[in-house]
Amino acid sequence: MIDLRLLREDPDLFRASQRARGESESSVDRLIGADEARRSALTRFEAVRSEQKTLGKQVPRSQGEEKAALLERTKELAAEVKTTEAAVAEAEEELRLAQLAVPNLVESGAPAGGEDDYVVLKEIGAIPDIPEPRDHLALGEMLGAIDMERGAKVSGARFYYLTGIGALLENAVLQLGIQQAVEYGFTPMVPPVLVKPESMEGTGFLGAHASEVYYLQNDDLFLVGTSEVPLAAYHKDEILNLDGQPRRYLAWSTCFRREAGSYGKDTRGIIRVHQFNKAEMFSYCPPDLAHEEHLRLLGFEEEFLAKLELPYRVIDTAAGDLGSSAARKYDCEAWLPSQQRYREVTSTSNCTTFQARRLNVRYRDAEGKTQTVSTLNGTLATTRMLVAILENHQQPDGSVRVPKALQPLLGRDLLEPVA
Repeated sequence: MIDLRLLREDPDLFRASQRARGESESSVDRLIGADEARRSALTRFEAVRSEQKTLGKQVPRSQGEEKAALLERTKELAAEVKTTEAAVAEAEEELRLAQLAVPNLVESGAPAGGEDDYVVLKEIGAIPDIPEPRDHLALGEMLGAIDMERGAKVSGARFYYLTGIGALLENAVLQLGIQQAVEYGFTPMVPPVLVKPESMEGTGFLGAHASEVYYLQNDDLFLVGTSEVPLAAYHKDEILNLDGQPRRYLAWSTCFRREAGSYGKDTRGIIRVHQFNKAEMFSYCPPDLAHEEHLRLLGFEEEFLAKLELPYRVIDTAAGDLGSSAARKYDCEAWLPSQQRYREVTSTSNCTTFQARRLNVRYRDAEGKTQTVSTLNGTLATTRMLVAILENHQQPDGSVRVPKALQPLLGRDLLEPVA
């Protein structure tokens, strides 16, 4: 939810943000109109209510015709109060809907354009020379690590089993991520994966991406697609004491996505699936530290990919490919030898005060005044990383070299075929 005061001061800033996203400016104009209508309705209500209170004090002191006239007017005002109060409620609901329709203000410096207009900021690591690379599914089947056939038999397309060393490898990756986060002062969490509608709406996931969310109608609950949702809602309606520093959480959870609109895309293997595990970083921080904190989360992601010994690149996502809550987003994409291209494995977003305004999360500044906090999120470890690990560290015989950082957790330095 955007800052209405900033909108009033500089509406063209928000119109420019919409253009950068490739979206209509009409939602900004609608919000401006709704804000003006709400303030006008509130002014009218307060004026009528004030007159009602004033006359109410005069009636006991009046007599005769004057008292009769005052009583008649107070009856009229009582009706007007109800009418104007209803008008305020209607205007506030229209304002709420108009606010929900406007995405976050894009951060200055973010590339304009759509999905293909990202900017590559850096490429790290040497791309392995593998003459005839196997893809991760072929390797996973040789290792007895991935079973797609039984996943489909039991649950349908885009479901899978991680078996044997595959389950151990995923656990090792997630554990390594948790260990790193704890070393940097993150509080580890295991959050609920079913959340109320207000939690999902508050984080901005019931807009353009609503079709990707699983909804349990009988319970009026949503399955989360990322731990970002329960972490953002964790401090809903609270005032935090940040002491001028970010408050960081690291949540491990299973995540669920319907992958609506992805028919025919990445149908082989575990790149695009309905269920996966993820360790997600989340930070509450003062707004003036949000940009710096965003780069810090990106640094944590890069450090982790270096531990997995993966070649990767960092991209600055274009405005039109940002989610509605994000003001800026950086993706880390690992190289996949079987596809001869980079694929996303982590992303980190600065959501500024957008989510916190919806969820009413505030903090006390140095002067003790309450202000809206900024929220940021970032993937640290996830199931999809197994894809890059298997493919980049594969050997000609189908075995897979284990990155040194994972060896103590797996108890071996090589994954060997079982069939």
